[in-house]
Amino acid sequence: MTNTTTLELIGAPTDVGASVRGAGMGPDALRVADLPGVLARMGFTVRDAGNLHGPATPWAAPQEGLRHLAEVVAWNRAVYESVDAALGAGHTPLLMGGDHCLAIGSISAVAWHARQRKKKLRVIWLDAHTDVNTNTTSPSGNIHGMPVACLLGHGPAALTGWSGEQAAIEPDGIRFIGIRSVDSEEREAIRDQGLRVFDMRHVDENGMRLTMADALHDVDEETHLHVSFDLDCLDPDYAPGVGTGVRGGPTYREMQLCMEMIADTGRLGSLDVVELNPALDVRNRTAEVAVELIESLFGKSTLVR
Repeated sequence: MTNTTTLELIGAPTDVGASVRGAGMGPDALRVADLPGVLARMGFTVRDAGNLHGPATPWAAPQEGLRHLAEVVAWNRAVYESVDAALGAGHTPLLMGGDHCLAIGSISAVAWHARQRKKKLRVIWLDAHTDVNTNTTSPSGNIHGMPVACLLGHGPAALTGWSGEQAAIEPDGIRFIGIRSVDSEEREAIRDQGLRVFDMRHVDENGMRLTMADALHDVDEETHLHVSFDLDCLDPDYAPGVGTGVRGGPTYREMQLCMEMIADTGRLGSLDVVELNPALDVRNRTAEVAVELIESLFGKSTLVR
C-alpha cells in the first residue's frame, strides 16, 4: 500500500447484532483517539465519510433463532453500499463498527469487487470467536456470532448471496487468528467445512511469527487482503472495552507483530474494526490501542525494513 492511497473511514454506529449495549459508540471513540489524524500524519489521504444511519436496536427476543434480523439487514445494506462506493472510487474502505455482524455487508461488497477484478480474496479474521454459528446452533440468537456462516452461504436467506454468489467467501478464503472461544456445534462446522483456524494453542506452540507466515504464505499480487479486526481478539488486559472479552488472548506485542506482517504483504485492500465498546472501556484505552495497531497495519514500523 502506498501513501497515495485514499483511506475512506465509514462509521457504523450500531450494536444491533451484539449481546450488550455500547458498540454503537465505537466509531466516535476511534475518532476521539484521533484515528483520522494519525493516518493523515502517516501520509495517507483520509476521507472520513461520517456515520451511516440505520434503525435503532430494539433489544427484542430472538425470532426463529435470530435477534433483530430486519435491523441487521438494514445496517448491513448501508455498510454494503458505502464499502461498494469506496472501492468503486478506488479508495481503501475502513469500516468502523459497531458490532461484528457488519462484516456481512462489508465483506460481501469486497467479495463482489474482488470477483469483478479477478482477484483472489483472502480474509484474515482476528477474533476470540469464529462467528460460524447459525440460527439453529447459536445459544443466543445474536447475529454478531454468525457473520462468517452468512459469508460462507449458510445463514438466513436475507443475509446470504449479497456478493452475487451464494457464498461471498469459500472456506479456503479465510484464516482465523487468536481464537479461544468456540461453541460445541461451531466446532463441528469448523471441522466439516475444513476452516483454517489458528487458535491460541497454535499461537502458543508456534509463536505469532510462524502463525502469520502460515496464514499469509500464499498471498500474492493477485490477492485482495481483507482484515476483519474484532477488538476482543486481544487479551482483555490490553483491550477491556469489548462486549464479549475472553481471557488468554494475544498480547499487545503479539498483535502488533501480526499487524506488521500483514502490512509487509503490501496487499491490504480493506479493513473492519469492530466490537469496540466505550461503555465498558477505561478512559478510551481500547480505542487508543486499536489506533496504534491500525497504524502498524498500514505500515508503521520502528525501523525502515
